[in-house]
Amino acid sequence: MPDKDYNRLYRQIPPVDEVLNKPALASLAQEVPRTLILSAVREAAAQLRDEIKSGKLVLPSGIEPRDFLTVEMVNRTTTLAVRGNSPNLRRVLNLTGVVLHTNLGRAVLSNNARLAINQAASGYSNLELDLQTGKRGSRYAPVEGLLTTLTGAEAALVVNNNAAAVLLALGTLAKGHEVIVSRGQLVEIGGSFRIPEVMAQSGARLVEVGATNKTHPYDYQNAITNETALLLHVHTSNYRIVGFTRETNIAELVAIGREFNLPVMSDLGSGSLVNTGKLDLPVEPTVQEVVGDGADVVTFSGDKLLGGPQAGIIVGKRKYLDRMKKNQLTRALRIDKFTVSALEATLREYLNPAEARHNVPTLAMLAARRNELAPVADRLCEKLTTAAGEQAQFSIMEIDSAVGGGALPTADLPSLAVAVLPRSLTVTQLAARLRDTEPAVLGRLQDDALLLDVRTLQPTEEDPLVQVLAQTLAGGAIG
Repeated sequence: MPDKDYNRLYRQIPPVDEVLNKPALASLAQEVPRTLILSAVREAAAQLRDEIKSGKLVLPSGIEPRDFLTVEMVNRTTTLAVRGNSPNLRRVLNLTGVVLHTNLGRAVLSNNARLAINQAASGYSNLELDLQTGKRGSRYAPVEGLLTTLTGAEAALVVNNNAAAVLLALGTLAKGHEVIVSRGQLVEIGGSFRIPEVMAQSGARLVEVGATNKTHPYDYQNAITNETALLLHVHTSNYRIVGFTRETNIAELVAIGREFNLPVMSDLGSGSLVNTGKLDLPVEPTVQEVVGDGADVVTFSGDKLLGGPQAGIIVGKRKYLDRMKKNQLTRALRIDKFTVSALEATLREYLNPAEARHNVPTLAMLAARRNELAPVADRLCEKLTTAAGEQAQFSIMEIDSAVGGGALPTADLPSLAVAVLPRSLTVTQLAARLRDTEPAVLGRLQDDALLLDVRTLQPTEEDPLVQVLAQTLAGGAIG
């Protein structure tokens, strides 16, 4: 399109004041702040200019360009303003089957944890006050006793995530000195964060030993020098090396540490307080087992297999934890009252392990067998067929769920999904629309169907899912 044609159409876009005075936007101003509406008008105008210049804007016949562009401005402004007035962090119904979905906030909290957060948010609390003495207290006190009771460790400390826990531990125990770790354990976690880079930030110097697939005790022994400050074991929780392999275990590493008077640290990553084998999952070392094997410091996450809030949990020998608590970095990494309250409530669930399996949503979802999910899938399929059978075909499929969150990478969770085959939309269009609903809905696209894995459907979400999906399908084809 020649420049003069661009300019001719640009001049047909109504000015801001004219758009703001339209009745539809005057009514919208009763619900949306004027600042957001004004910003939306400008964004809508910018969109139209870009589409005119790129040739993407199609002008319908039989209507004046000015009239068409005015309607477009009002409609787009309304959509943008309403969207801008909605929270950016929105509720999502997770039907992907990924239990610990990092992009969706990982662990779903227990009822008691949610109640604890609400209580902490609703008034004041004794976050750093000892109510018995009336003096300043520790924000870690509500969880430290529970962590030592549950793990058998002497002391505990909590920071804002496990990468921070590793950073603090390395910086406290080995800054300016060498840390020995197996080559096969130099893991990368989400967001391209890697153990070597975290170690570099801590000020410790990495010493790699062994080979990718095999590391023997003598590899550590031969690498120890006067500069060695720590022996580090990193549990490969997010991948597995199989075949011709050999890793030095914690007990062997502890024996070496005692021989050379060096502390041993274990980064468990996900970290579990229950025997995952009893949930029909691959066996993971529990925190209690690693502490029992003699590790001086153990770090793990709060929002993975534990099923609590995001946190980096450090347990171990008191003399090492006391040094970390005095590190100035601890204040920068400290947790807030909401994490303290949710973590305490989550840990209390584990005081009764049999009940924890049912009360901690992460454990309940991981432990659910396919036959236990069948009534949920049958009911959901029947409800969807009743509500939207004319717009889509619904059926039940056997699929496998995933643990997610970098935990138990080899675990297959036999599950069930309701397969949705829309009649007037493509499955890609349906998925896009569902991401824009309230609440948003995420499933899995497979073989021209949208799969709704019922493993990660929460008990209170069934009816909202049916309502949202029926309304979305009733909207008809796009374009």
